Amino acid sequence: MTPTLPATGIRAVVFDFGGVLFDWSPLHVYRHLIADDDERLRFLSEVCSSSWNVQQDAGRTLAEGTELLVREHPQHESLIRAFYDRWKEMLRGPLDDGVTLLKDLHAMRMPLFGLTNWSAETFPYARENYDFLGLFQDIVVSGEERCIKPDARIYQIALARYRAHLADLQPGELVFIDDLKKNVEAAQTLGWHAIHHIDAARTRGELQALGVAV
Repeated sequence: MTPTLPATGIRAVVFDFGGVLFDWSPLHVYRHLIADDDERLRFLSEVCSSSWNVQQDAGRTLAEGTELLVREHPQHESLIRAFYDRWKEMLRGPLDDGVTLLKDLHAMRMPLFGLTNWSAETFPYARENYDFLGLFQDIVVSGEERCIKPDARIYQIALARYRAHLADLQPGELVFIDDLKKNVEAAQTLGWHAIHHIDAARTRGELQALGVAV
């Protein structure tokens, strides 16, 4: 049995992972390592920053990224090495409301795909430990592709991959859900429907407005 196509012609839903399906944050570790709030914020803004971490999500190895930062900030070596040594502790687990939405869409036989900024070295841990990832027909991982959202190339790679499952899939037949506005806007520029994820209830409502009865 094939899914009933919504009135808008949506043929598939694409999920980002962090902040939508997974609770991941360096704070889960560094709250225990740096007691002072201001010092912790400064460390995560200026040393193990999001701009540094995203380079590993874009394909740089964890070892290379770590050693580069240790050379730049030798006084913080132990704190820097903790980032990937204790990375599993940063992945606290699933966001239940987001996973419920995913499962509801799957129950409706809506084709599901993933598009995530995630290191190729750490993503296998998620695959091995979270069964709901098996609901996706395909998952595009930035670290494996060596390019990252919001770069247009990764959306183009994703669309080509998804077409292997849904013939002649067009950008306007996709809904992309992401918690970062810049990633949503990049998808919209390429003609995708896209939802800026704030919470699962709001995202569910926006899907319904697009004709996806979930």
